[in-house]
Amino acid sequence: MISRSDFVRLSAALAGGMVLEFGVNGCSNRSSAVSAPKTVFQPSQWLVVRPDETVTIIINKSEMGQGVATGLPTIVADELDVPFERTSVQFAPAAPEYVDPLFKAQLTAGSRAIHAMWMPLRIAGATARAMLVSAAAQKWSVAPSTLRTSAGYVIDPASNRRASYGSLVADAAALPAPKNVPLKHPSQFTLIGRHNKRSDTLAKVTGSAKFGIDQRVPGMKFATVLHPPVFGSTIRSFDASKAKQVKGVTEVVQLPDNMGIAVVANNTWAAFQGRLALTVAYDNGPLAHTSSDDLYARFRRLAVSKAGAKVALVRGNVDATHGTVVTGTFESPFVAHAAMEPMNATAAVTADGVEIWAPTQGQTLTQASAAKIAGVPLEKVKVHTTYLGGAFGRRCYADFTNEAVALSKAINAPVQVIWPREEDLQHDYYKPLALNQIRGVLDANGDLVAVDHTVVMDSIMTDLLGPPPNGIDVISLSAVLDTQYAVRNYRVRYINPKTGVPAGFLREPGANANVFAVESFMDDAAHVAGKEPAAFRLRLLSGAPRAANVIRTVVGRADKAAAGTAHGLAYANWDGTDCATIAEVSMSGQTVRVHRVWVVADCGTIVNPAIVEQQLAGATNYGLSMALMSKITLKNGAVAENNFYDFNVLRLKDAPRIDVHAVKSDAPPNGIGEAATAPVIAAVGNAIFALTGKRVRRLPFSDGLALA
Repeated sequence: MISRSDFVRLSAALAGGMVLEFGVNGCSNRSSAVSAPKTVFQPSQWLVVRPDETVTIIINKSEMGQGVATGLPTIVADELDVPFERTSVQFAPAAPEYVDPLFKAQLTAGSRAIHAMWMPLRIAGATARAMLVSAAAQKWSVAPSTLRTSAGYVIDPASNRRASYGSLVADAAALPAPKNVPLKHPSQFTLIGRHNKRSDTLAKVTGSAKFGIDQRVPGMKFATVLHPPVFGSTIRSFDASKAKQVKGVTEVVQLPDNMGIAVVANNTWAAFQGRLALTVAYDNGPLAHTSSDDLYARFRRLAVSKAGAKVALVRGNVDATHGTVVTGTFESPFVAHAAMEPMNATAAVTADGVEIWAPTQGQTLTQASAAKIAGVPLEKVKVHTTYLGGAFGRRCYADFTNEAVALSKAINAPVQVIWPREEDLQHDYYKPLALNQIRGVLDANGDLVAVDHTVVMDSIMTDLLGPPPNGIDVISLSAVLDTQYAVRNYRVRYINPKTGVPAGFLREPGANANVFAVESFMDDAAHVAGKEPAAFRLRLLSGAPRAANVIRTVVGRADKAAAGTAHGLAYANWDGTDCATIAEVSMSGQTVRVHRVWVVADCGTIVNPAIVEQQLAGATNYGLSMALMSKITLKNGAVAENNFYDFNVLRLKDAPRIDVHAVKSDAPPNGIGEAATAPVIAAVGNAIFALTGKRVRRLPFSDGLALA
């Protein structure tokens, strides 16, 4: 295994081996991320073939439970024609060679890992296979076209000669890399589409998998950070005398740029206790008296007045369309990511540069931010990606890694910074509070012919990617701008309220609020039109056959509603993946119980069916938390929730039985980790409506039912 901490030193492990380098568009001549001794072919950003018949596959994506450490190697191994069990995985260092071809950065987000790396990794595997075949052909003095490969061997059918890949690496290393190699036809796949075992399961079960929180460095200190509680507030002064009296506490440091106050100790427990002993005075700023209720009221005023609204899309003439009017206003709260592994990072700033060990989704941002804080060139910052104990978008940001770097620089020692759960919940980049106002028009046939949709939501992209072009955040408008429904007259307006509360990417960002609104409205419109919900939607999806298919399929798979329950249907498209969900719901008073959920998704080519099923089920349960109980409440400019006793998530006892089906397809793969989150939220709301006749217009439903 090539060391993550020293990818440069390949010679000891790879002497006599072949290292292949392939860029995102095929082959490249050199990698600036690594250097190799002249005795090997070239360093590779995607794979290493060794004489011992093993293959190391380097992936540029973070493993947070979604299965990329299995899915991405499967793509390479299939094109290479090597048994999957001979492969191992290495997380790539932060370097230009490993940028995502879609994001143009090292970033794991948007369910795009398989989608983005599908072709680059296929090309890498196929090119390596072609070089091994050419090496064998030269050795045997035959044409490469007469040879075939199987299970890590090059085979000459005419003579029954076989050469293992390991025996060919030296010869293959001397060959030029071919261009435009042919790729397998889907009918030739031997690993893609099969239930291959996850490569990380054993390590996680045995405890050998290293997460960020597991990192240890010689001489390392432990620390935590107390952040200003009110958004936009600053530290006026603090008294650390009591904190320093805690046994094990060694230092208390105010971090730059209002990051907070770090308590450094010999162990994490002492650091946490020292944090609780701090006395701090703050200047609270303009949000000091703001609450979630205040923001909802302000959002309603904005939706009515259209103050600051920007027209994001116009099709036809909404204002000139007349008929039966259907309206709805839908609200959803702030929600925290609440990953099970709280924010943490380990950093060592020395005269030679910066070294970071972190469970990060954003290596490029982490590296760039660290270089700025430490005042060193970018190439002097090494980022080692560990396993992530959950993320859901939260670890795209560099705030937690920045703290470790700034603190290590201040104390001149390696340090691990860990946030307690309270800091994790109260200083997130949240799913933003949102309001959707929709006005639709039905014609005499009961068809939806016009929709006027206003979204009031903080810009999701600003904190990570910068302000949106023209002030229109396409991520905040997910599932609204890119709707699959063909409504002839359609207008979308966007209002960025700029609440001052950090807004971020949370599983199916933008869509997790917008789909709730759109699909609730669709059921309302179907009800007014006197049409069955699925048939009403299918009329609008005549030009989207894959979308229509998942709806028809989920309707066909769902059982008849049990006595005392009702079914609700919802559909969404997330970044090219169509997903339809039916939820079976009962109610006792204002308590909602979800008994069954049926999910059908079309994500194109399925690399690993087991992982697809796991992700659809996991996303459904995550969506159920958002639907039923999860919320962050702002009171006097600060988050009121503290831990899992008041920030509620779905418990095992309340999880429903989930029936998952992924549509088989030869289309290029799309994302799967988020697609099922949003539809189940709306499906539960539509089931409540079918059961009670009440339309719940605010999430979570535990709040919304009280207002219905």
